[in-house]
Amino acid sequence: MPELRKDPIVGRWVIISTERGNRPGNWREKHEPVDDGFCPFCPGNEDKTPAEVFAIRKHDLGPNMPDWDIRVVPNKFPALQIEGEDYRRGEGLYDLMNGVGAHEVVIETPDHGLEFSDYPEEQIVQILLAYRERMLDLKKDKRFKYILVFKNHGRAAGASLEHPHSQLIATPILPKRVVEEIEGSRLHFARKERCIFCDILHQESSSGKRTIAQNDHFVAIAPFAPRFPYECWILPSTHFSHFECMESTHYDELAAIMKTVLRKINKALTRPPYNFILHSMPVQDDIAPEYHWHLEIIPKLTRIAGFEWGSGFYINPVSPEDAARQLREADG
Repeated sequence: MPELRKDPIVGRWVIISTERGNRPGNWREKHEPVDDGFCPFCPGNEDKTPAEVFAIRKHDLGPNMPDWDIRVVPNKFPALQIEGEDYRRGEGLYDLMNGVGAHEVVIETPDHGLEFSDYPEEQIVQILLAYRERMLDLKKDKRFKYILVFKNHGRAAGASLEHPHSQLIATPILPKRVVEEIEGSRLHFARKERCIFCDILHQESSSGKRTIAQNDHFVAIAPFAPRFPYECWILPSTHFSHFECMESTHYDELAAIMKTVLRKINKALTRPPYNFILHSMPVQDDIAPEYHWHLEIIPKLTRIAGFEWGSGFYINPVSPEDAARQLREADG
């Protein structure tokens, strides 16, 4: 029988409707690669992108030169512009502000044909440290209230170029989804004086039903009320509210568990398109005992349709217990 489940953080209800159908084999279909023709992100084409703002190189040949491991460049078609002031104004009932912010592309590897789960762990560590470096730099700009790191892998997940890359957008306001998480976390902390994410980790580690993988400093789970089939969260087992404020050694273990989980997803679901999104405390806020940064990995297997848009409910045809078990059993 279908089941309604309530997310304990934001209070959102989802419908778990396993009668609709689906085992891992049902998701196995041909996922079209992005046909990008000429690739501006490949080595030798550094002059085809905006000037880099950060890079990791084996040899210091100077900026915007080949022989790089990772490059970070401004997005050529940015969602927000870095120039200007965050001028806020009203027009009658309506609120407006200038679209200031930063939009950067993290080119993760010189190798056009690799995928995130195929990288050596050392490469993933460097990518994570590049995220941290850019967050620490951009948070110095007091116009920016939030920095969202995300990856779109595959055409269905929104990727417009096939070359492996992720993105970072700094915004002058807080995203609604993040505000909901923070408000839910603060409400729980006000009642119980505990971080709700820490409570979730304790319960999931005790039951094991929705645990996918773990190491000394991180746990990967299928959330209790997932919006999407095979949705996974990775959380630090020690409380950290800000991704960019972790101890340096923690990024090594984060790289290891990300690689493990993505390999399991690829094995169980035949390399699906996916998004991952990093949710952290707003960059201008102090260390917070009530909020816990986390990474959400969402395979792109279903489409949001009329019922979801009209009601705000999500219908998920795979229970998180089944998803966690299948991913646990998949080779990582």
